[in-house]
Amino acid sequence: MIKKYLTDLTLIGVAVIWALNFSVVKIALNEFDPYSFNAIRFFLAFALLYYAAKRKGFSLKVKREHFWALVGIGLIGNLLYQMLFIVGINLTKAANASVMLGTIPIWVALLSQFFTDEKLTTVKSIGVLFAFSGVALIVAGGNNEISFQSETFLGDIITIMSAIVWAVYTILSKRYLKFYNSTQFSAFMALIGFICLSLIGLPSLVQIDWSSISPKAYGGVLYSGTLSVGIAYLIWNNGIVKIGAVRTATYQNLVPVLGLVFGVIILDEVLTLFQYIGALSVIAGIVMARLPVSLYRAKIN
Repeated sequence: MIKKYLTDLTLIGVAVIWALNFSVVKIALNEFDPYSFNAIRFFLAFALLYYAAKRKGFSLKVKREHFWALVGIGLIGNLLYQMLFIVGINLTKAANASVMLGTIPIWVALLSQFFTDEKLTTVKSIGVLFAFSGVALIVAGGNNEISFQSETFLGDIITIMSAIVWAVYTILSKRYLKFYNSTQFSAFMALIGFICLSLIGLPSLVQIDWSSISPKAYGGVLYSGTLSVGIAYLIWNNGIVKIGAVRTATYQNLVPVLGLVFGVIILDEVLTLFQYIGALSVIAGIVMARLPVSLYRAKIN
């Protein structure tokens, strides 16, 4: 029974990691600039994924006919997305970022409909919309102000662009995950990200006063690199292989739900009625998007 839902359980784990990552990144960026932060965390991510690939007997060699396509996918998911994400979250509020990134499943579903064989069904479409509506209710119904004023507008636009880019990366990855193990694929993607982000971050890295960085900020880089990028990317790519891009992307909407849970448990925050309804809507949407096609076809018949 557990084995049957192991992929879903690990994707819930990714949602937990990413739910905490917003706060972790915000804290670390008080002492690191975005470019050096990204470079360091991708070094850690690549080191972890390369070790995992070697332990499983995989190299980073890919087929010649796939090489440049994979490099392009790596640039999209691990350079363009990461740059947009880290700059966007630095320029906007956490609540705004939750809404923007909550659109990822919608973009994945739309792109899948037009560019892959993973077509939307009525139930899956409703599930995606339920999940995103839940995210909107969670954020709009909270006590923390969500603002689209001029001081955060640029960050909002950049963050929603990152959501679209991540959706494109997810769809493109699906094609090549048929040829490569998810660990090998993730390690290759992390290598592309590490090389590019290191080159961009090098001018900032050489100017850092490493002795002035607090243990808390170093811990933030470690968490974000090994867990939020390394392990999370590995699980995400495995999810695409096992349950498809649309169903995998729907778990992104668990992030704000778990953020509420952490707020109640750790910070003794009080939830509003709309937030409870939103959390239930997200869970219902994920369940609907995860239902096997045969199940709801049988119900219709």
